[in-house]
Amino acid sequence: MPDAAEEIVPVAARRPWDLSMLGPYFFILPAVAVMLAGLVYPVIQAFYLSFYDWKIGTDFDDAPYVGLRHFIRMIGDEDVGESIWVTLKFGFWTISIEMLLGVSLALLLEKPIRGASVFRTIFILPLMVSPVVVGLIWRYLFDARIGWINYYLGQIGIEPQVWLGDADLAFFAIVFTDIWQWTPFIFIIVIAGLQALPSEVLEASKIDGANWWQHILYVKLPMIRSILLIALLMRLIDVFRALEVMYILTGGGPGRATELLSLHIYNRAFDTQQLGYASAISVLLIVIVFFLSYGILKMGNPLKEKADI
Repeated sequence: MPDAAEEIVPVAARRPWDLSMLGPYFFILPAVAVMLAGLVYPVIQAFYLSFYDWKIGTDFDDAPYVGLRHFIRMIGDEDVGESIWVTLKFGFWTISIEMLLGVSLALLLEKPIRGASVFRTIFILPLMVSPVVVGLIWRYLFDARIGWINYYLGQIGIEPQVWLGDADLAFFAIVFTDIWQWTPFIFIIVIAGLQALPSEVLEASKIDGANWWQHILYVKLPMIRSILLIALLMRLIDVFRALEVMYILTGGGPGRATELLSLHIYNRAFDTQQLGYASAISVLLIVIVFFLSYGILKMGNPLKEKADI
């Protein structure tokens, strides 16, 4: 009979050191290397560059050190503030409508009905199109002279609109384009979550007398809450890094009506050659996304709620 002291000693503690224990870490090493090279290093480099006034084509060693001057400059820069406001407004409308449409369509098409598979295939086609192609497609569709949108509006007696030349209409154009492109993303995530729900719980709610609305509001949606939060978080991050479609569609115009923060950073870096200042703004973008993401995860962490229960 072993002593009590021997019983409480973990088996791993008595096992001699074996290099094979490092095997699992070698499998994740490539992913870690890619993350460090493609994510961590650029962030560190951008933060470092924000302290210098450097222009493309000049030697970085000759770039003057400006300290926190770029960050202080951002406080009174109305263009930066306006681009942040445009981005927040754009994100509010696009994410709200995409979540509403994506969840609604997923609830309607989760059951195997005739033609549902064909509709799903057609519906996810925008996700397969390159962002550059999406921008070009909708730029021609919204064109005031040859665009199909104005053509069909004329067929029903509506005057042609200068979609990309008016501030309000241009903002509507980028919102509509983003909804067309990314609603299928929400749809795919939500319908996958709905189809993975345990049938026992769904049947129990029906036996308890829950109607169609109660079945959705109090059973299905709470059970896929974590999936909805992930979809919301991913779309939030995408909104703040959206660039290609907006650059091709409007270029940030007219004026600055559609200049998102990511597009403003691009213009500062490559149009005005203010790479140091653009890097400082990019650091601000990272901070904004971090706090917004942290707030979403903090308010809707299902693991924390289970722990509290």
